[in-house]
Amino acid sequence: MMGRLTDNHFHLDFVEDPARFSAAADAAGISMLAVSCTPSGYRLVRDATGAAPNVRAAVGAHPWWVADGRLGSTDIDEVVTLVGETDYVGEIGLDFSPKHVPQGSEELQIAAFERICMAAAREDGKVLSIHSVRAAGTVLDVLERTGALDGCRCVFHWFSGSSDEIWRAIRGGCRFSVNEMMLSTGRGREYAKLIPRDRLLLETDQPAGQRVPWDVERVTGSLVETLMRLERVLGRNVADEVQANAETLLER
Repeated sequence: MMGRLTDNHFHLDFVEDPARFSAAADAAGISMLAVSCTPSGYRLVRDATGAAPNVRAAVGAHPWWVADGRLGSTDIDEVVTLVGETDYVGEIGLDFSPKHVPQGSEELQIAAFERICMAAAREDGKVLSIHSVRAAGTVLDVLERTGALDGCRCVFHWFSGSSDEIWRAIRGGCRFSVNEMMLSTGRGREYAKLIPRDRLLLETDQPAGQRVPWDVERVTGSLVETLMRLERVLGRNVADEVQANAETLLER
């Protein structure tokens, strides 16, 4: 039987009933870093799951929400305040793809991301789950100048940058969470081979929409599929090591 698994990037704030879902996940042997796109999403998960042993609620400000104005300066103020009450921050980051965000939003995104990273870096050991699309170099610049790269445990979720950028992130001590979609591409599989063994994590990045029916079997299936793909790429059993990596990352 498969042992316990951890989803290191799951949108628990998107499911219909976070409390029921998290309880079902725990019964199925699934732990999760529950990232959020907004401070209200974080508060929803925090209040619904309380002290659930399998959930770590992360406060976030998704760059898509920042770029199109769904999150404004007062919302970023709230995220900065909430960073003080949790060890987990995400989903945060930058997205410079014209497919995803309005043109000209880069500076707005950078300002919000930098404020959050500065707040996170004030206390050592925060976990940051980071979105980066066509922006990995700038993300690393921000992490470096705010002190978050050294002071926080930075996780690139679904890394898609250049080979130079992944090497820079590796040298900076970053971790990486991988999913089915990343491992469906040749570049994603090659990147998986580069990630140091003690910094490799699983994720699903599910669900894709808000307030949708979702079941734990879909999460389990995605994690198991990602694990099997990883093992084919790496040529070894990695279940124990990726779970140990997750437990080290998310320990309270």
